[in-house]
Amino acid sequence: MTRLLVPLFALVLLLGVVIGLDRSPPRADFVFINASDVNTLDPQRMSWMQDLRATRILFEGLVQTDIFSWGFDVQPAVAERWEIRRVEEPLVNAMGGPVLNERGQQRTATREVYTFYLRDNAKWSNGSPVTAGDFVYAWRRGMLPDTASPYMKFFELVRGAAQFHQLRQAMLTEYQARPAAERNRAAAEALFAETIDAFEHGLSGEAARARIADPVRRERLGLDDENSPWLLDNGVGMRAIDDRTLEITVYRPTPYFLDICAFGTMYPVYEPVVSRFEEPNPETGTLVILGAWTKPEHIVSNGPFELKLWRFRRDMRFEQNPHYWNREALKIQSIETPSIEDSNAQVLAFQTGRIDWMSNVEVAYRGAMWEAKKAYYEEHRDLVEELRAKGYDQFEIDRHLPPDPRLHIHVIPAFGSYFYNFNCNDKLNDGRDNPFRDARVRRAFSMAIDRKAIVRDVRRIDERKAYSLTPPGSVAGYEPPRGLRSICDAATPEERREIADEARSLLIEAMRDMGMGSDPSRFPTVELLFNQEGGHDLIAQVVASSWETNLGVSTRLVAKDLQVFRDDLKNQNFMTARAGWYGDYGDPSTFLGINRTGDGNNDRNYSNPEYDALLDKAAIEADPVRRMELLHEAERIIMEDDLPMAPVFHYSNVYMFDPHRLSGITSHPRSVQNPFLAQVFDEPIGPGVARALPPRAPTPQNDNGEDPDSTAAPAKAGKDSPAAPAQAGTDSRNPSR
Repeated sequence: MTRLLVPLFALVLLLGVVIGLDRSPPRADFVFINASDVNTLDPQRMSWMQDLRATRILFEGLVQTDIFSWGFDVQPAVAERWEIRRVEEPLVNAMGGPVLNERGQQRTATREVYTFYLRDNAKWSNGSPVTAGDFVYAWRRGMLPDTASPYMKFFELVRGAAQFHQLRQAMLTEYQARPAAERNRAAAEALFAETIDAFEHGLSGEAARARIADPVRRERLGLDDENSPWLLDNGVGMRAIDDRTLEITVYRPTPYFLDICAFGTMYPVYEPVVSRFEEPNPETGTLVILGAWTKPEHIVSNGPFELKLWRFRRDMRFEQNPHYWNREALKIQSIETPSIEDSNAQVLAFQTGRIDWMSNVEVAYRGAMWEAKKAYYEEHRDLVEELRAKGYDQFEIDRHLPPDPRLHIHVIPAFGSYFYNFNCNDKLNDGRDNPFRDARVRRAFSMAIDRKAIVRDVRRIDERKAYSLTPPGSVAGYEPPRGLRSICDAATPEERREIADEARSLLIEAMRDMGMGSDPSRFPTVELLFNQEGGHDLIAQVVASSWETNLGVSTRLVAKDLQVFRDDLKNQNFMTARAGWYGDYGDPSTFLGINRTGDGNNDRNYSNPEYDALLDKAAIEADPVRRMELLHEAERIIMEDDLPMAPVFHYSNVYMFDPHRLSGITSHPRSVQNPFLAQVFDEPIGPGVARALPPRAPTPQNDNGEDPDSTAAPAKAGKDSPAAPAQAGTDSRNPSR
């Protein structure tokens, strides 16, 4: 009997130890659902909204944006101040000769030099000081092709960064062509050391010409082009003058550069830890980056909080960084993000007090919840109208009203747009001719979408119908084009038939020119690709019905799981596909850049030299008014002439929290939240207590919650010829984040 009891006792003891080790910590001061599980905490490798939100808890950049100012004002962060100056640089090619203009004179380029002065009390979570070298190391990681940063375009703003990226690619190409006996750990480490030396001290054009033999790489580097500037003679334009002084030379004047410096991808990382998890691959020479450095037992961060717990598909826990320089601004000691996949379970967790904020409400009945809140507003109409007239935002209006569960749902216009991609290649992936290669076809299909039905009957949260890619009113000083009118703009059945007839005529005209005849029913069956999650199937059904009814074509819905969907987008394996884009910084180029030839996010493979040229001109235009005019014309081309995508609606964010008990959530349309600013109250609070956006002049709204200016008569379809032939693109992604 005793022999039986001993193993049983040991088993019970072991079980007790396991339970003790797995015991969850007490409830955090602030608990929220972070939309989806975090993919990575490596700043230079992230792109999804939930990752960026987590990195703002853990890390801090040179500057930060004030999410409680309507201008999204840039504020000091690790850098307590900065200076900006402009310099003119004479351009020299890789052969050492001057780059000449059309008059035979040496060309110059205007650069902006930013000097950041770091505060002396900025520290890592282990107490070490944050230095200028930490930013140089992190940004260099982002420039390396080995890192595959989704936001390489941000790092390319630094003088010489794009050529450094191409130089490293060229070095790797040549390394991989070496005999196997010459590829080993020592050789890979030597190659990486050579790369770093080029970054820090430079590589002359003469040395690069002698070093790089591959013709494709030589062309990309401009080594044989006397009109191509060589920018790496003195290294990349980023250097630590000393531990507290960082100098960055920007390739061209960029009015939104400080805004980009506040973006999560640009945050520093702690080299002594991160470098331990990076090593060159002897076979390929590529730097292998292991994600283990982001685990709680290894990670060192410099933001308001540090990571204490990360259990996959269970939860994450953050606690105050004792060395953070601005701890006085923090009102909470701990943050938790539990992983609850089912949206109904998320709502239940909020209603039972387990969580304080849902960052993305996706339940099927959220439209009914929003209608209930509007009914509550109607019950207090006089007070609500008075508060709106005073310029209060939705959250502060709610705090003026008596507490009620109906006030817990919040719909806020976002800095993003939902659209349908059109494949712009000449051929589909299966070898068939692509009917959407003709811009007239794309215009016709865009005109035929019943956007109002989608907004009113499917989404049901008063989102605005979209006729542009950039949301109207989202960027100061910029007015997007009207875009094409669609059938939902008709005031009468007769006008609706007129618009449908116009769209059908465009389609038939294009079909005849492509040798398809004049019967829309013989148009190739249109496939609509979408991922299965998030209600995209309901939107696709309305879009397909619109095309069948108004154009007379046949359609087929193609639902795929998220990963396959992403891969199909990347490879242009679709005819039409749902898509979405949220802006990353406060400028129209954050939307327009995704249609540039070869852009990594150009899922459509659209290419128009005129469009690219307008973006290039805007990038160097010093006059801010003229610059916005150039961007407006660029967007007009893609929204009224070429239509590489059909805009459908502008996103709204749907949050759930009790405005009488939670502070720190902003209604700013840029959609950035800083959870470390949260404050949870035990007792209900009234107005004037919580952090809030300042009152401002209210925006008139119609019955659908739309800005009336955004629904003014859009442009009619033109009779232009098809767009320029599409060219091959590069990597793509679709962060409907």
